[in-house]
Amino acid sequence: MTEGVFGREGGHEQVVYCQDPHTGLKAIIAVHSTALGPALGGTRFYPYASEEDALHDVLALSMGMSYKNALAGLDLGGGKAVIIGDPATTKSEALLRAYGRFIDSLGGRYITACDVGTHVTDMDVVARETPHVTGRSRDDGGAGDSSVLTSYGVFQGLRASVEHVWGSPELTGRRVGVSGVGKVGHLLVGHLVEAGAEVVVTDVSEAAIERVRAAHPSVEVVDDTAALVASDIDVYSPCALGGALDDATVQALRAKVVCGAANNQLEHPGVEKLLEERGILFAPDYLVNSGGVIMVSDELRGFDFARARRKVDALYETTKKVFALAEEEGVPPVTAADRLAERRMAEVSRLRSILTR
Repeated sequence: MTEGVFGREGGHEQVVYCQDPHTGLKAIIAVHSTALGPALGGTRFYPYASEEDALHDVLALSMGMSYKNALAGLDLGGGKAVIIGDPATTKSEALLRAYGRFIDSLGGRYITACDVGTHVTDMDVVARETPHVTGRSRDDGGAGDSSVLTSYGVFQGLRASVEHVWGSPELTGRRVGVSGVGKVGHLLVGHLVEAGAEVVVTDVSEAAIERVRAAHPSVEVVDDTAALVASDIDVYSPCALGGALDDATVQALRAKVVCGAANNQLEHPGVEKLLEERGILFAPDYLVNSGGVIMVSDELRGFDFARARRKVDALYETTKKVFALAEEEGVPPVTAADRLAERRMAEVSRLRSILTR
């Protein structure tokens, strides 16, 4: 990983703790960088075991958003928020509106959207207290479910990865293993099946598995992620929570490509080098899963689905560019992606020194 003012050791601009005892709200908002513009990133609602776990997650996720937004070509910085609690039992209108008040207090430095545990309808509630919200429903003037273009972007990144390894983006006959078929994963399966891929899936939720089986009877199901990783697949696509790639998983992996929707897939620094040593191509997660943030960011201009999809189409070429730079500089793709993102943040931030009035 590279370092410096815009490097991964550069620190965060602002971390805000939010608490409202009356609604039970406990949240942390992290703004990593506003070098390119206001920090945009989703709100994760999750029952963390401790406040320390929540802080660790929001710091990592917000940093990832800076790189994601930079690589996606957006004039937006990186931020993220987490609400501590079980969304099934603690989420309420009052809690979400209290959270919206805290977002509004930041004066536009942070713009939120959906993430794990939050949905389009939740963003509509938050938007009743602040205009700094994206990922709202179509009825409320928003983009709707961002999973639609998140999955499409991962699909484009996967095609570019397959082309880099085998010389063609064609997926017919390629065997792809998808771990996690929730909001994004099940849509990715649809793209893969339509493209002619043989798809193997796993998920801890039986309901999620049954939904995929009903829509795509040809899909094969295995018991768990360990079985999927050890199976005879060409591409491994982690689409659940982060940390999917640790030392043991990389050693067991039989796929030649890893490309999925999950955030922060590398369990620790150095895993990218293990992947390279084993001849496994890793498509940086914060690059290929940026379709969702591209989609919701389009709301800031007045949402147009066709325009947003054209921007997501460009992830195919951006992924190829990252792989080419990695080969040219003799570094793993994630390092090449970091360098491209940091270069853009530094160059655009410098323009602020030019006085316009």
